[in-house]
Amino acid sequence: MADAKVIPFDDDRSRARRRPGGRADGEAAAVRTLPGPQQGPQEPEGGQEGSAPGTAGEAPGADAGAGGETGAEAEARAAAGGWERRLAGGLAFLRRRVTGDYEVDEFGYDEELTDQVLMSLLRPLYEKYFRVEVKGVENIPAEGGALIVANHSGTLPLDGLMMQVAVHDHHPAGRHLRLLAADLVFVLPVVNELARKAGHTLACAEDAERLLRSGEIVGVMPEGFKGIGKPFGERYKLQRFGRGGFVSTALRAGVPIVPCSIVGAEEIYPMLGNAKTLARVLGFPYFPLTPTFPWLGPLGALPLPTKWTIQFGEPIPTDSYAPEAAEDPMLMFNLTDQVREQIQHTLYKLLVQRRSVFF
Repeated sequence: MADAKVIPFDDDRSRARRRPGGRADGEAAAVRTLPGPQQGPQEPEGGQEGSAPGTAGEAPGADAGAGGETGAEAEARAAAGGWERRLAGGLAFLRRRVTGDYEVDEFGYDEELTDQVLMSLLRPLYEKYFRVEVKGVENIPAEGGALIVANHSGTLPLDGLMMQVAVHDHHPAGRHLRLLAADLVFVLPVVNELARKAGHTLACAEDAERLLRSGEIVGVMPEGFKGIGKPFGERYKLQRFGRGGFVSTALRAGVPIVPCSIVGAEEIYPMLGNAKTLARVLGFPYFPLTPTFPWLGPLGALPLPTKWTIQFGEPIPTDSYAPEAAEDPMLMFNLTDQVREQIQHTLYKLLVQRRSVFF
């Protein structure tokens, strides 16, 4: 398979591809415009130019006998055209993958693969299994960089992936979320490559700042393994947010911080215990013991179908601070505490509002 073209991160052409309407020719347009053909054959029915006012009351199928097509025939033709477009788009996608005629940025992010394949694989889990409800997505800026800070939970990091789908599918400007991930993600085979293709990068200040200054939406979960691997009895109680490094990064880049609260992920794998010895042998930060895992084998790895809510809070601006503010430990502590308190307060509010863990 041929190598893809690597686009420098500060290249204007690279940024244009990430803006809605600025995609390269032949990239994902065939797939994204599938609903269009279904409306095409219906246009002549409603408002034909030059039709006499007196014909408005005629039955929709009045001219079917004169060589026109019925509504059912039009729908069938539109469906056939849709499948043809889908097939043509799929074949064009495969050709580009084989020939290497696609682009990735210097972090390895493959927008076309993410849009057409990875998001399509995650979407059924998002829409049908966890039935995610999204609130406040309009608080994410329509353009420019922003840092989304969220709570972390669930034993496995599915919450980050669901947050990525939420931004991708619901933001009015069609923005993409670039997640910062732990070192472990990039040493696991297969997972490493998929994470890079999906736009994830190492959770370090240099990479995060470069992404933010380039106008990207970056997601971080400061609790890290302390949050995702906490016991079930401590669910929805935020752990320590590190040393506030994410605040320093946002201050240096001059981008707003958007708090995000996720409810529902805590219950997908109720972690009742931690086999620490086994975790050390395997090199994992923890080895979860849940009601189903490892007792039921692979079946025990199936997450519980909980009902999720993801709420994006009011952004906290940072562009009013001087550049040297990033070196002020008291300011960093205050902003970190403000973000943490806002997330925790929203978590409690969402928990009071929800009717059930599963509905």
